[in-house]
Amino acid sequence: MTAQDPAQKSEQNPDTPETNGLPKTGSANGAAKGPAEPKAERKPVTVTTTDIELEQLKKDASEHKDKYLRLLAEQENTRKRLQKEREKLTEYAVQNIIVDFLHPIDHLENALKFMDQMSDEVKLWGQGFRMILDQFKEVLSTNGVVPIVSVGKPFDPHLHEAIETVETTEYAPGTVVEENTRGYRMGDRTIRPARVKVAKAPGAKSATAQLDQEQEK
Repeated sequence: MTAQDPAQKSEQNPDTPETNGLPKTGSANGAAKGPAEPKAERKPVTVTTTDIELEQLKKDASEHKDKYLRLLAEQENTRKRLQKEREKLTEYAVQNIIVDFLHPIDHLENALKFMDQMSDEVKLWGQGFRMILDQFKEVLSTNGVVPIVSVGKPFDPHLHEAIETVETTEYAPGTVVEENTRGYRMGDRTIRPARVKVAKAPGAKSATAQLDQEQEK
């Protein structure tokens, strides 16, 4: 059996293209896909409706719009309320921490009051502690925490806590004459009232004593 010449095979199959090892192009059916045709625009359709149905549709649309706007307003109010509550919680937490720091500051201030009675060597240590105390006070002031000035001021139950009344003629009755523990404010809020002694006129009875006397009668 003799082998056929390639030229003869080409002549016998004239409809078969020669690819020479190149991949075939086009789809399986030999036709190439063209660009996608644009979708036809939807044409308006005339719908017959009554005036009653039209009024009902407008009413429903208005009600749904009002409900949507009210829902948006409620969500915004809830967001603001939660944000305000978080700010208050943070503020209270900071105040509690600051109040806890005020107690060691009080002890340090009371100890430094006797620095003049100490030896020269201890005075040097005292000066260092006074500088640390000043730094603490500067931090408090930076955060809006300021001491309450009490001595010589009228007694204010929002700022002061009376621990004793003192008979004196140097101050008018109801005036703070001595401060036992310093009070502090943070902004408009009193975070710790000052513990004070209040002046009263000589021979005057306190409100508690007067009440006890009236009850005995």
